[in-house]
Amino acid sequence: MRAHVSFTVLVASISVSLAASDAAAFCGFYVAKADAKLFNEASQVVMVRDEDKTVLTMVNDFQGSVKEFAVVVPVPTPITREQIHIGDKKVVEHLDQFTSVRLVEYFDPDPCAPQREERMERKRMSSAAPTKDDAGKGRADALGVTIEAQYTVGEYDILILAAKQSDGLQTWLKEEGYKIPDGATEVLASYIKQKMKFFVAKVNLKEHDKLGGGTLRPIQVAYESSKFMLPIRLGTVNSKGTQDLIAYMITKGGRVESTNYRTVKLPSDVNVPSYTKDVFNDFYKAMFANTVKKYEMKAVITEYAWDMSWCDPCAAEPLSSEELRALGVWWVSADANAGNSRGRRGGGGGQNAFVTRLHVRYDRDHFPEDLVFQTTNDRSNFQGRYIMQHAFKGELQCDEAPSYVKRVWDRQQKEATTLADLTGWALVDVKSKMGLTEQPPEIKGKKWYDKLWK
Repeated sequence: MRAHVSFTVLVASISVSLAASDAAAFCGFYVAKADAKLFNEASQVVMVRDEDKTVLTMVNDFQGSVKEFAVVVPVPTPITREQIHIGDKKVVEHLDQFTSVRLVEYFDPDPCAPQREERMERKRMSSAAPTKDDAGKGRADALGVTIEAQYTVGEYDILILAAKQSDGLQTWLKEEGYKIPDGATEVLASYIKQKMKFFVAKVNLKEHDKLGGGTLRPIQVAYESSKFMLPIRLGTVNSKGTQDLIAYMITKGGRVESTNYRTVKLPSDVNVPSYTKDVFNDFYKAMFANTVKKYEMKAVITEYAWDMSWCDPCAAEPLSSEELRALGVWWVSADANAGNSRGRRGGGGGQNAFVTRLHVRYDRDHFPEDLVFQTTNDRSNFQGRYIMQHAFKGELQCDEAPSYVKRVWDRQQKEATTLADLTGWALVDVKSKMGLTEQPPEIKGKKWYDKLWK
């Protein structure tokens, strides 16, 4: 007898507006993500919806021999052969990466920098000639560009840059193959004036290819119906307990929300201890479970809602117009990206597309009805985003050092409490892993006379 596995639905919603204030609201260096693969009993669905038209992509979580696989999916209208298509799982995985909960990090500046800069400048002036290791930086140095850090994070090759003047930075980026729009000089100059760094990313194709896989491709169905819903009840019949549904909704409008269950946002934009980076998957699963418990497993949880054409920080590049059309976004033209001189992080994705990522943990007792949705006019951006603020690790020998150490200690106390509240982990265990002391560390600043005759 064949096993019947019901799919949950994934809806992707697409839109293209960006306010200047929104662009500055999120920043930082993305270092980790938590995607759908963390949940063993998770189904993924994509729903592309506008007016009465729907394209449903169903990704199964079937485990075992493919000979035993079958699927039963309730649909609101009769389906002909022409309405059925076999999709590409890699596109759904890309969408999952783009909308995943993410971790970003910041680094405190040197609190003693004003006193240290003069010493560093003297050291630079008296330094020896460049070694062979500096040879590759010659062109950057000539253009006033400093490569401060290089990373490979997931499928991205990352550079952190500093620059002295915008013309040099723009020239360097173009020579390195980055597409910089005409007229960008003035904007770059304003950032350089503010002493801001530049986060630059390219896709590492080899790492990106590793994210594919799977033996069963998604099934796609296109239909027309006034019902905007997902049939989840059938999936509880052969379930051993609770299940997770991750639905990616793509529309022309704004956020998608449930009409018959409460829709809430995942806790976000909070500082967490630095060690969270090493346990990020465990952190996310514990936080999600704690949120589900808070709402007595009767809520649909929003994890991401964003314009598909850009992201900040990016857990993955926005989907191309070809990928969006592969998901069934029929209103995006195949040449939507043509002529766009900006990189995707700045706006190379689909036209008029907004994506909402909804996560539901359910069973037959707490979710007795199928999920019913509506598209709202709310186009504000939201993401599950967690921040690590690293303390300065260098020498602290200045008048500001004691007050800085106290501020860091106060901040870390709050981070410990926040992590415990989000996850349900014991506060004493969190502080122990942080190595957090009960009292601020003592540090003596230099006396006024220490610098008198130096």
